[in-house]
Amino acid sequence: MTARVLIVDDMLANLKLLEARLMAEYFEVRTAISGADALQICNSEPLDVILLDIMMPGMDGFEVCRRIKSNFKTQYVPVVMVTALDHPNDLLRGLEAGADDFLTKPVDDLALITRVKNLARLKRLTDEMLMRATTREQMGSADAVGGAVMQAGRGGRILLVEDRKAAANRMITALDADHDVTYVTDPANALIEAPDGEYDLLIVSLNLEDADGLRLCSQVRSLDRTRHLPIMIVVEPGDEARLHRGLDMGVNDYIVRPVNTSELLARVRTQVKRKRYTDFLRSRLEQTVEMAVLDPLTALHNRHYFNSHMKTLFEESADRGRALSVMLIDVDHFKSINDTYGHDAGDEVLRELALRLKRNIRGIDLACRLGGEEFVVVMPDTSIDSAYLVAERLRQCIAATPFFMGDQNGSIDVTASVGVAALEFAEDTPDLILKRADQALYCAKRDGRNRVVADAA
Repeated sequence: MTARVLIVDDMLANLKLLEARLMAEYFEVRTAISGADALQICNSEPLDVILLDIMMPGMDGFEVCRRIKSNFKTQYVPVVMVTALDHPNDLLRGLEAGADDFLTKPVDDLALITRVKNLARLKRLTDEMLMRATTREQMGSADAVGGAVMQAGRGGRILLVEDRKAAANRMITALDADHDVTYVTDPANALIEAPDGEYDLLIVSLNLEDADGLRLCSQVRSLDRTRHLPIMIVVEPGDEARLHRGLDMGVNDYIVRPVNTSELLARVRTQVKRKRYTDFLRSRLEQTVEMAVLDPLTALHNRHYFNSHMKTLFEESADRGRALSVMLIDVDHFKSINDTYGHDAGDEVLRELALRLKRNIRGIDLACRLGGEEFVVVMPDTSIDSAYLVAERLRQCIAATPFFMGDQNGSIDVTASVGVAALEFAEDTPDLILKRADQALYCAKRDGRNRVVADAA
């Protein structure tokens, strides 16, 4: 993958070394030798990840990070602190400044590439989320969105698999303040727990006494319900072979023993953020698909969906020599309902009619609102005689019980007219069948309404 990475370091040798490593992996790299230069680049160019040295003259990395994270334009850019400092207080200061991750000098190549790739993916997810949230109602104020993103890595549900009690207690103590941690020692129990626990992150020790942690990671990746669950592994120093195997099978991140609790908090926060962004985008995608094919008032499919799906149903029926019928439904005197009681009352009538319509057709039938007060139902494997009986049952259901239009307007009697047509001729097309159904509907209206007319062609 490619990403735009800014390296900030006042030591030219360090800067050139990191630049060469990243360019070898085909990242686009920008460099800065001071905090002021870095902030200028951040404000003028789009970036995906920032590698930020802490010890710099003038403005140190903590201050640069604070300014990046306090600027609405740049607060979503992941920041990795690169430092020779490994004291917990320094890591804590970085977290408080808003850093997303840490690398300790001398920088390990695998750690560098792994961290940059993970954070670049997170940045892309963030960009997509913000791009989709384009209206004020979706985003709220800029401050509200910024606050939500900054808090997104807290309050996660973590599943920890570790059979070393002391090590587990140390990690739980570090995480408990910000997260809800479930602790198990047996991978078999973890495999049962993970699909139903709605977890944000799985942490697995690769040095379990009587089990293979990598096998658990592989099983979690293969299950549909846990396929997208982020996984972090805990590895022993020098265990590069198993670490590489874990990353190859889709493990998201790792931490090396002895576990630094500040580093653990930073890595967990990044993975929880990523999981929540992914969940958000998946939910928004589902909503977008629904909005594209559903009528917002009645929750039936809309005309756009009907136009495409009617063609598919027609072709399947024609190719297999199967029956296909269509009925058009139109609410009688709907304009007078709107004029007398208002459009809100008219909307209530349409919603209730849609409910009665769905109760009177099969699951395989396609019900759509074409627009206004006009509805259509496509019925596969249904002859015109059977479709007529369904239409008559629906007409009676509509006329039998008054429609409630709200406390202010009470109830009103409503009727509907229905036209029915079917696939009958070799030269038939979806448009021809719909046209015949429309002609039958016109006859029902002309002959007094509140009736069903079947095409006599």
